[in-house]
Amino acid sequence: MDAEQVKKVVVDALEDVKARDIVTLDVREMSGVTDFMVVCSGTSNRHVKSLADNVWVEVKKRGIVPLGMEGENTGDWVLVDLGDVVVHVMLPEARLFYDLERLWQVPVSGSDES
Repeated sequence: MDAEQVKKVVVDALEDVKARDIVTLDVREMSGVTDFMVVCSGTSNRHVKSLADNVWVEVKKRGIVPLGMEGENTGDWVLVDLGDVVVHVMLPEARLFYDLERLWQVPVSGSDES
């Protein structure tokens, strides 16, 4: 399964459990580690954990072996590493604080601010 297909499985799994504000970031031009990041919010620690768990279950059903999960003990930010796709499930406060969408914005080509 290619990275685009894995990303779709992830988004579907998040939507199934009512993730909020799902954003996919194409970071292929900026990272040699992963192709896509998927960022979303949960409404509580329990919801964040449920979202991450559902991603884990759904990708495994399709034969994808997750590389790891971190943060499930606290539940304010859970990272699911699927190799070509990294999933960040966060409480809104953590998401606002770390602002991954801004951090991983693709630079606009042709802009030269020198």
